[in-house]
Amino acid sequence: MTARRDPTQPTRRRLGRILLDEGAISEDQLRIGLREQQNTKRPLGAILIDLGFVTDSIVRDALSANTGQRSVDLTQTVIDAESIRIVNQALARRHTVLPLSYDRELHHLTLAMADTFNIVALDQIRAQNGGNLQITPVLASETEIVRNIESNYGFDLSIDGILHEIETGELDFDSLYADDKGYSHPMVRLVNALLADAVQRVASDIHFEPEDAFLRIRYRIDGVLRQIRSLHKSYWPAMVVRLKVISGMDIAESRIPQDGRISLSLVGRQIDFRVASQPTTHGENVVLRILDRKKGIVPMDKLGLSEENLSLLQLLLARPEGIILVTGPTGSGKTTTLYSVLNHMNTEEVNIMTMEDPVEYPMSMIRQSSVNEAIQMGFGEGIRSMMRQDPDIILVGEIRDHVTAEMAFRAAMTGHQVFSTLHTNSAIGAIPRLLDIGVIPDLIAGNLVGVISQRLIRSLCKQCKRPAEVTTVEKRLLGIDPAEKNPVIYHPVGCPACENLGYKGRSSIIEILKITGELDDLIGRRASFREMLRQALAQGFRPILVDACRRVLDGTTSVDEISRVVDLTDRLRE
Repeated sequence: MTARRDPTQPTRRRLGRILLDEGAISEDQLRIGLREQQNTKRPLGAILIDLGFVTDSIVRDALSANTGQRSVDLTQTVIDAESIRIVNQALARRHTVLPLSYDRELHHLTLAMADTFNIVALDQIRAQNGGNLQITPVLASETEIVRNIESNYGFDLSIDGILHEIETGELDFDSLYADDKGYSHPMVRLVNALLADAVQRVASDIHFEPEDAFLRIRYRIDGVLRQIRSLHKSYWPAMVVRLKVISGMDIAESRIPQDGRISLSLVGRQIDFRVASQPTTHGENVVLRILDRKKGIVPMDKLGLSEENLSLLQLLLARPEGIILVTGPTGSGKTTTLYSVLNHMNTEEVNIMTMEDPVEYPMSMIRQSSVNEAIQMGFGEGIRSMMRQDPDIILVGEIRDHVTAEMAFRAAMTGHQVFSTLHTNSAIGAIPRLLDIGVIPDLIAGNLVGVISQRLIRSLCKQCKRPAEVTTVEKRLLGIDPAEKNPVIYHPVGCPACENLGYKGRSSIIEILKITGELDDLIGRRASFREMLRQALAQGFRPILVDACRRVLDGTTSVDEISRVVDLTDRLRE
């Protein structure tokens, strides 16, 4: 006999049909997801998110509407520290749940769950807390729950626990090659925990530096290196073997530099690491660059540009052909800016192709290729090959030599939008640099649309920054008229939220040079740097120093921080 449906309960539909009806996905995308689900046996929602067809929030809201359960966006939720103690980490991981808040008087717990109908999880949590715990389940994205489990339960204790396990046991080098899915050797877990800890602290690089008697581990956080741990030198041989294994390096070779790549699922998302080893007097030095896909692609309006610079950038992007360069030193955010621009322009109507060394952040719909010197596939050969792929927009990872530069400019001449990076100290400095590597002035003039130069500065911690009136010297540095009323600026203090540094996170400062007809004339006759700067200023060019001072006056950073990044000495001589 067929059971009757309870009319008080909402009709439950399949997730794919909901997303299709709402226009979130197409029929083709649903078929791809269902085919992948047959092969992997994973939930359809997780598959569609990984494929880039939908976001976490779209799937969460669709499931919420389907089940009638309240949903929560964990990216906008502050987790109650006391609630974390109600559910232990092992149980949270096993059932993909996250405690959000706890009312001690009512003995009531609000619990984020990927599956709000998981009765086993609810019963086990109640059993661990005396059986009379009241639980209100709310729906949340599985990815967000996993990410928050990692961040709220922390990694530091697990690292200490693993170190204790290693110190009291005997190392078995054979298990360094073991599969991580089951029980893994403590050295495997130590390396994983250190990588996850660095990601959790929002580090951009991890340095493993062997000394004569110990191993120094440093993270680059907000552009500044900080020593995190020191381990006995006996740990390093096993750790370097493990790092080489997972990054695809040759473990038998320690006399020459090597490069590798790691891709791991940490803190609830996929994280890539670019690995480089360098022989030193005390052993191999290993540095990992952390490539976080979620943080690497920022919406263009979130780059921190002033209204003038944002309007100017949009004006440059409106040009249908020509080359736009992004300049700055290593680690100044050039790649993030370029990816943000490409993501802004990425639509079905255009064909975007990139040649990078290597591909840092995979992006859907964009054809991305890596330089491979082993098969003589450099930037020049790559651009030549891409030109036969009917591209509209081309990204060249870096202009390093005459061949790459000439091919990039010739692509711009033939009606393509070309983006690339160049190592110079300023936007105007890009022009003499191009001339220096052999690009003829006639090729630059008329094809160079604009140059973006940028740096990254540390942002003041919002929890502890201290307001103060500017001093006379600071007024001169910031370019404020001495007769004007003293504005309020902020200084770093230090608190637990920023680990007593006074700074947390980074922001960009940018100068944008629009190449006009007058500048083209100066380029064509190889004018001096000073002449080009004079013309740029006359047409409204705002140097990076002006943008840096803006960030001080709006409370984003401090005078000390911008003086670390840009030269303020000219202001003192005025």
